[in-house]
Amino acid sequence: MRLSKFALTFGSVAAAIAVASAAQAQEYTFKLHHLLPAQAAAHTEMLEPWARQVEENSDGQVAIEIYPNMTLGGRPPELINQVRDGVVDLIWTVNGYTPGLFPRTEVMELPTVFYNDPRAANLALHDMFESDLAEDYKGVEVMFLHTHAGQALQTAETEVRTPEEFAGLNLRIPTRTGGWVIEALGGNPKAMPVPELPPALQKGVVDGALIPFEIVPALKLQDQTQYQIEMADEERFGTTTFQVTMNKARWDGLPEDIQQAFRDASDRDWWGEVGDIWDNTDDVGLKIATDAGNTHIMLNDEETQAFRDKMTPVVDRWIEEVTAKGIDGAALVEKARSLVQENTEGGS
Repeated sequence: MRLSKFALTFGSVAAAIAVASAAQAQEYTFKLHHLLPAQAAAHTEMLEPWARQVEENSDGQVAIEIYPNMTLGGRPPELINQVRDGVVDLIWTVNGYTPGLFPRTEVMELPTVFYNDPRAANLALHDMFESDLAEDYKGVEVMFLHTHAGQALQTAETEVRTPEEFAGLNLRIPTRTGGWVIEALGGNPKAMPVPELPPALQKGVVDGALIPFEIVPALKLQDQTQYQIEMADEERFGTTTFQVTMNKARWDGLPEDIQQAFRDASDRDWWGEVGDIWDNTDDVGLKIATDAGNTHIMLNDEETQAFRDKMTPVVDRWIEEVTAKGIDGAALVEKARSLVQENTEGGS
């Protein structure tokens, strides 16, 4: 009887300790909101692994709940205000959905600054962040920034090999810099968040998009396009920058060990790894398109140079625009190009 009483008492104490430990184990819960479906590679290959790494680093004290496809409400351009206002704790969003809000970071979006290496671009973003880009991110704490594999041209019906064949096309783009590229090539830019692209293609609102191949399976673009087009050596028509950021007040209220759990999961190696993730998923998306019978076109060197010549004024336009706001655009372009080269495999 005494043994039974002891066992009961011990069991109750153990249960209480277990409950207390569980409460301690997930003392900090965060909501991460983003715009793409849960099956998108950005969710499965990037955001999920990053969140689980933070949780592991915190010894179970952190839980990150991921809400894809705008399930917490609003439209994708509202994500940055959701995190700044504390409606959500964390977001993953496209910088360009709020044009002009992140002017310094736009440098990495420019054609002839970004070529075809998201790892090198991401490492350059990391290496420039504190010294050159941090001013863009008031009200949030940056976990990491990244590009995707670059803007390829994906069209519903039109085969494009020259700027002249580009002219007159209505093309979706998420960023103002991408819009400038389309204008420089004689097309008509149509800004819209990526979830709106499939119905726009179906209704003929756009003829195609400047968008990476990675998004093909998530939006089923293999069924809505016929051509996947890129320049020589996989060079792209610029790129898009993204951010994973936390509400600044929430960040400032965290103890050092929890902040360190996030920092360790978001270190320079991770920024580079994110580039590899997007590079690999881009290959997967292209294969899905070509397996469905679509045509992949890689322009030759001469055709590529014709596009470069047309796009060069976009860089000059951006430099002039940001310089008028007191930002040394020419210096940013020079530094970004240098760091991309430095971080490119085989670069000096």
